[in-house]
Amino acid sequence: MSDLRALSDEIAACQRCDLAKGRLKTVPGEGAERPDVLFIGEAPGWHENQQGRPFVGPAGQFLDELLLSIGLQRGDVYIANVVKCRPPNNRDPLPAEIDACAPFLDRQIALLRPKLIVTLGRFSMAKFFPGEAIGKIHGRPARKGDRVVLPMYHPAAALHQPSLRKVIEEDVKKIPGILGGGVPARAPEPGDNPTQLSLF
Repeated sequence: MSDLRALSDEIAACQRCDLAKGRLKTVPGEGAERPDVLFIGEAPGWHENQQGRPFVGPAGQFLDELLLSIGLQRGDVYIANVVKCRPPNNRDPLPAEIDACAPFLDRQIALLRPKLIVTLGRFSMAKFFPGEAIGKIHGRPARKGDRVVLPMYHPAAALHQPSLRKVIEEDVKKIPGILGGGVPARAPEPGDNPTQLSLF
């Protein structure tokens, strides 16, 4: 049994927060075991709770389209969430729920060792960019420790605000260049140290 599979089994038995009481299935994540890219969403929704798989509803269909637009499929990447169980009525995850799941996500990142982490939505963004606004930093990759992180809007945002669809499509097109090391970690700003802007 792989370490990821063992971790998924551990998540399935988790009782660390009240979300365990109402879940149908845990949604640990799925994809390649050595991916270049790890996508981190926020929390499972209704469809994910039914199937135990991430991003299988309408937002997941859009994510599949985004992957295809840069020549990738689900099997090429890994997709996970900040929390592994559906919050009631698809409400936002609470801080205590995020904290309870944080060790699982940290272990997934350590096992997967992706070159690039793409955060989808403000809750996964906040893990790496605390205090930032997604409207300000989306599409601007930055080095965080030994990883490069690209913050993006959640695909579901485009379903509620069609004007964001083009923004998300443009941001995802930056992924191949980031993996190739051909773009800076983010646009330089006044006062930046140039040595902090390289990716790899």
